[in-house]
Amino acid sequence: MQEKALRAVVVGAGTMGTTLAKLMAVNGVKVTVVDTNPHVLETSRQRLATHAATTCFATDLKMTEVPDFVIESVTENVEVKQKVVAQIEASVNDATIIMTNTSGIPIDEIGSIMRVPQRFVGTHFFNPADIVPTVEVVPGSHTEAETVEKACGWLTQLGKRPAVLKTCVPGFVANRIQHAVMRECLSLLEKGVVEAEALDDIVQYSIGVRLALNGPLCQRDLNGLDTHLHIARYLYPDLDASQQPAALLEEYVAKGRLGAKVGRGFYRWSDESLARHQAHERSKLKRIIELAAQDSHGDEP
Repeated sequence: MQEKALRAVVVGAGTMGTTLAKLMAVNGVKVTVVDTNPHVLETSRQRLATHAATTCFATDLKMTEVPDFVIESVTENVEVKQKVVAQIEASVNDATIIMTNTSGIPIDEIGSIMRVPQRFVGTHFFNPADIVPTVEVVPGSHTEAETVEKACGWLTQLGKRPAVLKTCVPGFVANRIQHAVMRECLSLLEKGVVEAEALDDIVQYSIGVRLALNGPLCQRDLNGLDTHLHIARYLYPDLDASQQPAALLEEYVAKGRLGAKVGRGFYRWSDESLARHQAHERSKLKRIIELAAQDSHGDEP
């Protein structure tokens, strides 16, 4: 097993970058958080105050020590990410593994400006990054197998469950599945089949609790593939297959109903209700993950 990396850098001090730094700090990794915005950096510093011994903060990439790993976690914009990755590569040596925390942008597109793309790999963390175990590890066409191996080894040492994709597709795996589910959910709302509250209850307390214990393929094995096939034959033709975002979603965004961050989406949110929900969610996530991590598959083949 490879030795734990002692030095890491997170570029981007927003929500994801801060929780990534927390993940490293609690696992004994010395981490530097870099952001050109001093106000964002100060907010990150305050959120990581209890980890001051292992965290540093900077507004540029000038480094006195070369890190073993750098994670780019800036805004989900190709041009911005390309610029940041180029700056990172100019600031480290060729042995440093460079990761991009993107939720679906093609790895080759981000790394197209790199001099050594062989040491570049996608790592899609899920929010909150210090709690959710799985990380999608997405190689580009130039990524060396050794880079993937080192990235997975380090993520495992950080307590993560790296899941390696064999090829890079838009949205990777998680977001493709999430958007497929949301396409059908929005279609059901538009057709007046169900209200938002009832839909959330159905998904959360039926599909959701089952998927927390078994992945969809394992669950199909348990239910029987023949049963699934019979249902699929009559149901698939009736499922939504739109190639454009739902009109309801377009309408909400046009009206400024962007979700909790502005106080209104499918639900109404206040600062207080959002804070309560987020705190409760973190607490529940930890308990669910602990339960899911127990061996629920029995004797696997």
